[in-house]
Amino acid sequence: MSTTNRRKFIATAATVAAGTVVASAMPSIIKTTSMTNKYPIVHHALFWLKNPDSKEDRDKLVAGVKTLGKIPTIKELHVGVVASTEKRDVVDNSWGVSEVMFFSDLAGQAAYQTHPIHLEFIKNHSHLWEKVIVYDAVDA
Repeated sequence: MSTTNRRKFIATAATVAAGTVVASAMPSIIKTTSMTNKYPIVHHALFWLKNPDSKEDRDKLVAGVKTLGKIPTIKELHVGVVASTEKRDVVDNSWGVSEVMFFSDLAGQAAYQTHPIHLEFIKNHSHLWEKVIVYDAVDA
């Protein structure tokens, strides 16, 4: 193989490889976009524990929040605890447990509020938290 042909081959192979990488990234980009459009209502609740140093209380609350995923109108549920990220003025890490829920519409979010599983969660777990703040948003 001549030097010119070898260079053309390497350039062509590099172009094909780059195209493959871009194409393989597309499904995740499309998925993110479609989730945003598919579930345009976001409900984010932050819980401050009465006993913030109690891992047992935190774990009980996490387990309780996860039961909310059985509510049919909740399309996606993410339950989290404070991450050990860089300390910055804009980062609030004073809370203990977080829930982020996605709904298809406002009716689904309203149905969640009065659903028996949600009411049972409040009854069985509200003694664990001192404060809750909720942020509800719709796609912009």
